[in-house]
Amino acid sequence: MRKISEAQRNADRRWRENNRWYSNYLKNRTSARSFIRNKATLEDLMELQSLIEERKKEVIIEEHINVQ
Repeated sequence: MRKISEAQRNADRRWRENNRWYSNYLKNRTSARSFIRNKATLEDLMELQSLIEERKKEVIIEEHINVQ
């Protein structure tokens, strides 16, 4: 196992504290990908596909509004 210095642990902690939103975003994205790859049933995948399509439409509209 690789040892991590105390200074590196402190730097990692400071980064997480200063980038809390992005850190949570990365954790959530990783969890979603892991769920899809390892545990999702066909029913789950169909529901997720529907949710993804809805979200894509929302993002396109938001981006269009922000461009104007």
